[in-house]
Amino acid sequence: MIDSSDAMRAFLPYRENSVVVTTDTSVLLWENVSNNTNLDLPNPAMSKASSVALGVAMAQPNNRVVVWDGDGGLLMNLGTLVSIGEQSPSNLLHIVLDNEMYAMTGGQPVPNADEVSYTEMALAAGYTKAYNFDNLEDWITNLEDILKLDGPVMVVLKVAPELTDWINDPPDFSNTPEIDEAAILVRDSLHRQN
Repeated sequence: MIDSSDAMRAFLPYRENSVVVTTDTSVLLWENVSNNTNLDLPNPAMSKASSVALGVAMAQPNNRVVVWDGDGGLLMNLGTLVSIGEQSPSNLLHIVLDNEMYAMTGGQPVPNADEVSYTEMALAAGYTKAYNFDNLEDWITNLEDILKLDGPVMVVLKVAPELTDWINDPPDFSNTPEIDEAAILVRDSLHRQN
């Protein structure tokens, strides 16, 4: 299994000017490793990051958009796979952190975790490529080539379970821009680059 923070750190050398959309479990992890917060779009609403990322990818077709999703969040919004497949944004990389549990709500197990294949679902929905990795070295070795592919591409990383109980211990978002402010920062940063 892979440590989620290590997986994110491995991506940083290749980030360049990618817009990064994070969701629930990945929001706080990404904040600790991000090297360009002006292009970060935190989305603490569970299950909606992939939908937000699709919209950003369609609005900014010349910029790579990377979404750090969770397996539980993705299961709550499987329709997004079909929408992404239909729109086929070539600039979208969808990374799913698969820890087989709903880490944000107390660690309840994800249904049918041993049998479900997010990569097969993504391919059936119209993604161009999909990959599974369960060790960091393989992720690092393949990352640069994956980033060269036309998307949408899905990568599922089997990560070690890390329990985050937002119900009993909610995170402090006082230092995190509101979603509208984050969207404005991303928009302005992208306009400066173009």
